[in-house]
Amino acid sequence: MAETLFFNALREAIDEEMERDQTVMVMGEDVGHYGGSYKVTKDLHKKYGDLRLLDTPIAENSFTGMAVGAAMTGLRPIIEGMNMGFLLLAFNQIANNAGMLRYTSGGNFKIPMVIRGPGGVGRQLGAEHSQRLETYFQAVPGLKIVACSTPYNAKGLLKSAIRDNNPVLFFEHVLLYNLKEDLPEEEYLLPLDKAEVVRSGKDVTIITYSRMRHHVMQAVKTLEKDGYDPEVIDLLSLKPLDFDTIGASIRKTHRVIIVEEAMRTGGIAAEVIASINDRLFDELDAPVLRLSSQDIPTPYNGGLENLTIVQPQQIVEAVQKMAALKV
Repeated sequence: MAETLFFNALREAIDEEMERDQTVMVMGEDVGHYGGSYKVTKDLHKKYGDLRLLDTPIAENSFTGMAVGAAMTGLRPIIEGMNMGFLLLAFNQIANNAGMLRYTSGGNFKIPMVIRGPGGVGRQLGAEHSQRLETYFQAVPGLKIVACSTPYNAKGLLKSAIRDNNPVLFFEHVLLYNLKEDLPEEEYLLPLDKAEVVRSGKDVTIITYSRMRHHVMQAVKTLEKDGYDPEVIDLLSLKPLDFDTIGASIRKTHRVIIVEEAMRTGGIAAEVIASINDRLFDELDAPVLRLSSQDIPTPYNGGLENLTIVQPQQIVEAVQKMAALKV
């Protein structure tokens, strides 16, 4: 085992896959000589050259379209969004081309590409750099959406995403890059369609993903002291959702809280709630409770920014409220 920073776990995944498969390449703004905005591709251009670590102009729509074409013709491009919010400029390429070409070509083309980079609410990055694009893209057919949360799952999921024959949106949270964890020395991959049971429990199921996993686990420390026994599920795969894992947990606890950093309206939690009500309504002893960010642009002011997103104490209070409900 070796202690590894989150961003280095991602770098290891890319390095290993580029060494294994010569069709894997990276493109984006400053991914080559600068090493990426968060150093995920640091020094890889020295090993693989400037064509496989391709620095692009500031033109997200253009280089995303170029990546789609490269994927159609046999390469496995990895796009780094310097900030995932910038990829709104490439929405048409991701949705209409990457997401749909395998279908609209009658299966003649595969689109094996990964679109990855930092997103989420950072520390005073302002409204335009605090986007949570997973909610924008969840309605697009043909895309897989992954949200990693630890160095271990970041590496294993990214390696699997690079090998997948479909376009994968791979969301990394900007505040997790310096997280540390011991990683195995041997190679490992993680499935793109499975959630992780982070903690087993019997009182209530808490479903979460990305940085909110860590807020939830912080709240769990307080809840354990008060005698509560929550089960915690990290979705990891936002599309498709792993309803085998979700269903098994709900059949045990019969109570659900969803914690997300996405905004409340049209968020991932909204889709999860709708799916739970469709499939597992009779298993519920209480309505599903969701904790989401407020439906406002994220303020630059640090105090106001914290007020817009879910904090651990709110999770503690939600579990207490849920546990107090009588069947």
